[in-house]
Amino acid sequence: MWKRRGIELLSGLLLLVGGCRQPETPAPRPAEVQVAAAADLRYAFEVLRDRFEGVHPNIRLKVIYGSSGQFFAQLRNGAPYDLYFSADADYPRRLIAEGLAVDSSFFLYAIGQLVVWVPQNSPLALASWDELAGSAIRRLALANPRHAPYGRAAIAALRSLGLYERLRNRLVFGENVAQAAQFAASGAADAGLIALALALAPEMQQRGRYRLLPPESYPPIEQGAVVLQQAAARPEVWTFWRFVQRPEGRAVLHQYGFALPDTSDHFEP
Repeated sequence: MWKRRGIELLSGLLLLVGGCRQPETPAPRPAEVQVAAAADLRYAFEVLRDRFEGVHPNIRLKVIYGSSGQFFAQLRNGAPYDLYFSADADYPRRLIAEGLAVDSSFFLYAIGQLVVWVPQNSPLALASWDELAGSAIRRLALANPRHAPYGRAAIAALRSLGLYERLRNRLVFGENVAQAAQFAASGAADAGLIALALALAPEMQQRGRYRLLPPESYPPIEQGAVVLQQAAARPEVWTFWRFVQRPEGRAVLHQYGFALPDTSDHFEP
């Protein structure tokens, strides 16, 4: 009997100890990094984000795509981004000059390339630039040159090729180069002057074809990145900053049509 009571007492003590066990501490939430990225980076950065988060599961990237000029204006007004990847290197330099970004964080991450893109059923053979001024092109889409670097490059290319005056009344402007690509792909325009990085997207390759514009016909589209002062003390921000500059990050950018800043070679898909 005493033996049975001893077993019952021991069982009760075990249950009591088990009932007092502290609940497990939940895993900490991943740190979030807010990135303002030029519209031409959409497809390359989707790949970069997956690879980065695979290596750094404790960090989550929240990437917003848009016009570099509009982001610049937002950042000057205190927009809460941690990193800024601009299609125009002058914008992050200006943020540094205004004390809004970390001087030592600036780097050129890519050199953009411009193409003319047409749907698969377009009558244009793209053998001659003069085809763009023919009757087959009623609307030619490009990014708004007021705040989009690819728009300024497109206008420069049209001038250089002697096409601007013949086409100026047929130009339609997207807020950024991604919207210009959307206009061309949807049929809202007959062709588009867009980033090679967007023309290489699988859906754009399925829907159409493109030809690289001569790089000498427009100023180099130097693309720069910077860490904002408000994020300077956050190590996870610098982790992604370094990742983009390492070989795995540069390889993705090259895969999506960007020339790399330390070479004059232009990517040929």
